[in-house]
Amino acid sequence: MDWKLEVVIAPVADVERARAFYVETLGFRLDSDFHPNDAFRAIQVTPPGSACSIVFGTGLGGGVAPGSLKGATLVVDDIEAAHAFLEERDVANGGPQHFVDGVPTPGAEPDRADYGSFVFFDDPDGNSWAIQEVKNPAR
Repeated sequence: MDWKLEVVIAPVADVERARAFYVETLGFRLDSDFHPNDAFRAIQVTPPGSACSIVFGTGLGGGVAPGSLKGATLVVDDIEAAHAFLEERDVANGGPQHFVDGVPTPGAEPDRADYGSFVFFDDPDGNSWAIQEVKNPAR
């Protein structure tokens, strides 16, 4: 039996600002913008090449504070290109980094080993994202 993660909910305070960030700034595909009344709105976006989407909106339930999503990870095959993409769009980020003895260290992992290089950034509400370089997934 396959277990597929297909949606991550990102709690936001300003739905229009989040929509602009994910769709216009990051270029994620807008899958749906369901807004049946003033109390409920669900926007679903999907990163290019991903099978997992991100949902945000109003009235989604759970009472989760905006900005409380931490550590969600996007995978790319070129960490330097991902960093350049964020820079071109003025998305504040920590730049490429790797870990040495558990300590974040500037620059991509020297051997560019899979799962070893990261860039971290936040959306406008403070939801924290990691970008991880993986050229040859372990699965």
